[in-house]
Amino acid sequence: MVAQNIKHALFCAVITLIISYPILGLDLIAEGIQIKLSGADTSTYIGIAAAVLIVFLFQLFRPAITGSLSAIGAANPLRDRKPLPQDKRVRLERAALILIVIGALLWPFFASRGSVDLATLVLIYIMLGLGLNVVVGLAGLLDLGYVAFYAVGAYTFALLSQYYDISFWVALPLGALLAAAFGFLLGFPVLRLRGDYLAIVTLGFGEIIRILLNNLTSLTGGPNGVGGIPDPTLFGMEFGRRIKTEGNTSFHEVFNIPYNSDHKVIFLYLIALLLAVVTLVVIRRLVRMPVGRSWEALREDEIAARSLGMSRTGVKLSAFTIGAFFAGFAGTVFASKQGFISPESFVFLESAIILAIVVLGGMGSQLGVILAAIAVTVLPELAREFSEYRMLIFGAAMVLMMIWRPQGLLPMSRVHIQLKQE
Repeated sequence: MVAQNIKHALFCAVITLIISYPILGLDLIAEGIQIKLSGADTSTYIGIAAAVLIVFLFQLFRPAITGSLSAIGAANPLRDRKPLPQDKRVRLERAALILIVIGALLWPFFASRGSVDLATLVLIYIMLGLGLNVVVGLAGLLDLGYVAFYAVGAYTFALLSQYYDISFWVALPLGALLAAAFGFLLGFPVLRLRGDYLAIVTLGFGEIIRILLNNLTSLTGGPNGVGGIPDPTLFGMEFGRRIKTEGNTSFHEVFNIPYNSDHKVIFLYLIALLLAVVTLVVIRRLVRMPVGRSWEALREDEIAARSLGMSRTGVKLSAFTIGAFFAGFAGTVFASKQGFISPESFVFLESAIILAIVVLGGMGSQLGVILAAIAVTVLPELAREFSEYRMLIFGAAMVLMMIWRPQGLLPMSRVHIQLKQE
């Protein structure tokens, strides 16, 4: 077996050696009649040699290695555990969600400003993960361009505030509705597509939106982005030191308290928490309604669903539209939080991270998505000293997770109905 893998192992090692040159920025330069390699130091060359050797050995002994990894996965004590009874699981999940919401409400009043700001980002990713979970986890439609709807919501608020002086609360539903309209329009070209073909089309849609935002310089500012995005207000009260809009009042002056910049951060966090809770409640209700059952039926077997009279068009369009709606919510909050957005904020990597949240949490599981969003967002911040290896660690964690627990952190439970036997 090892002898049969030698050719394949050598081929993979040579490919690794070849692709390392453009990735690491190495270059061949001519000095007289000699050609020298430049662009890296000795440690880089040692790293390339080590990578080539590792690839060669892995491919050479791949059957034994994959067998060992399978054995590790089989040793997981939770792998074959029977699911909890339906009523008990629902009660535990509801109690866990209530505890998470209560803890989130108390969090900003005891944590530092940086922690609250990070928690706001976590809530934004929770909204994005829950929205994409409708499309991927429930309806089974692989969407790799979900970040496009996120960008639509963010740019809707940014441009409306810049050109028409629209406030956050007016732009919030407008951004969500416009993102939903884009999701509805995207649904039509992909009605007959599935699997890899659907993923390619949605990926292309996401790139089209980003390139349009980059090239429409007169409208969107192009690569320069849009700045000066206003903060949300509370019944006409602003949280800045000075009032920016005529007719508004200052929060600290109304309540006769000293000015504190933390007030704005906490208020934006509470808005994000409210919208995340609304997103969770609405999607949980939809899952229990006929439209939610239709999504799951389409995911499990599209042919069987159509044979029962289910409208494939309506089910797919509803999934894309509702998922995009909540992405628009998240985009509006993100634009207000950052105060500046550009097309580089909505690259494909964002779609990949949101999809990873859905997969890690468990396809279709709301509580799992919440836990995965917290882990994916917070853990990199706790290991800033390893920021250069962030994506490497993230990829390795994904691989190990798929081996150790491929169904996700908290897989979605399905309702089982058993008929009485007479």
